[in-house]
Amino acid sequence: MKFGIHLGLPYTTPAEVKDLAQQIEDLNFDWISIFDHMYSSNGTSDRHCLEAVTMQTFLATVTKRVRIGCLVYVAGYRPPGTLAKSIATMDQISGGRITLGLGAGWNRREFSSFGLPFLPPVERSNQLEEYVAVVRSLLSSNDPVTFTGSHFSTDAAVCEPQPVQSRLPIWIGGTGERRTLPMAARLADGWNAPFLSPEMCAKKRSVLAEACEFAGRDISEVMCSVNIGLAWSEESLVGQFGRRADEIRKATLFGNQDEMSDLIERYREAGVDQLNISLRAKALHRAEGRVHDFEGLTRLADFLPLESLTPDPPIGNAG
Repeated sequence: MKFGIHLGLPYTTPAEVKDLAQQIEDLNFDWISIFDHMYSSNGTSDRHCLEAVTMQTFLATVTKRVRIGCLVYVAGYRPPGTLAKSIATMDQISGGRITLGLGAGWNRREFSSFGLPFLPPVERSNQLEEYVAVVRSLLSSNDPVTFTGSHFSTDAAVCEPQPVQSRLPIWIGGTGERRTLPMAARLADGWNAPFLSPEMCAKKRSVLAEACEFAGRDISEVMCSVNIGLAWSEESLVGQFGRRADEIRKATLFGNQDEMSDLIERYREAGVDQLNISLRAKALHRAEGRVHDFEGLTRLADFLPLESLTPDPPIGNAG
């Protein structure tokens, strides 16, 4: 099992993110990702939030070995062609360490406040499927790509330079059993979901496995990952996740080391390939400047089976 850190971007600064990212790498975590939100996602009215494309690129410049992702870019926020260009450039900057996460989006407030259409669920799923098709085509070849869909189109678009990775991993995020999981089974290299209990992970993975079989693939071809919380106290849990604290508790490393290790093992038994520990800016400590829980992260790393990071060959170019 791999272990990563998933960073929320409200009420933080690039300098703080840089410090945390470099500590994450020094502690030998496998992965750093950020989310794609215009505002806080914890149910509050917080508006201070850094932008995802910029910050994923920034992470590529301040780290050397750790893999860098976004979980997940919202298909309705940016044209697929321009995001593909950004991702290809990021992969060049990072030396082949980028993973692209894509999702349909859910936050109506963010769509409406930035003048973006918030489509019905079925249409957002259709939009996501077109998005994946366009991005995959552009990131897989420097040949011109012409695409005509209901939501997106390109006219002989070219993405050059190409990514360092000959098949840059695309993950699909979400838990929908009718559209999202079958889409991940057909089109994605990975699947991600936030704050699912081990039992729910096992259920969703079973649906994904059936969809993979139907698509002529093996479940081992799709990296299964889940984002979980980390809280050493009730105050920390509420401070990070606000009104969502009770919802997230079931998928949070909480308590003593034995309790945390037990939860990790339950995720392993559920078939999870990668656990991403979600860190949020801590509202309770903003006045003190304590934005991320460095001490808690170090305590966690002390008992996780983290292996020394060595630069992996770019995916698709090995051997």
